[in-house]
Amino acid sequence: MSGFSDYLENSLVSATLRGGSYVGGAVYVALFKTDPTDAATGAEVTDPSYQRQRAHASVVSDGFTAPANGLTSNARTLTFPAITAAQVTITHWGIFDAQTGGNLLFHAPLQVNKTLDPSDVLSFPVGSLTVTLQ
Repeated sequence: MSGFSDYLENSLVSATLRGGSYVGGAVYVALFKTDPTDAATGAEVTDPSYQRQRAHASVVSDGFTAPANGLTSNARTLTFPAITAAQVTITHWGIFDAQTGGNLLFHAPLQVNKTLDPSDVLSFPVGSLTVTLQ
């Protein structure tokens, strides 16, 4: 199950119960070496070749499937550049509203931690990253 960040929780409560607004947009998948937590305090990968991957190809709506019963998943394969500096173990992934900086929106642990050696590429096939609202 995916977790909501504190930022997203507060934004949605404000939009639904206090007359505020929240507008989604482009989202980027990030990799973490530690649990990002709802407060966005985890350690994101810092390899020189690493960069968050945009979830959508051409329009924002093609990045994740249409939600059904509170569940959505990546609608296209997401491939990260090869790690170049040193071995790193990926434990979690997250979704941000910007390619750098920005706000963490959702996060989840990998089902199995993945250790990457230099030149290893990590790829997530269609449907392998799911966001569930319960």
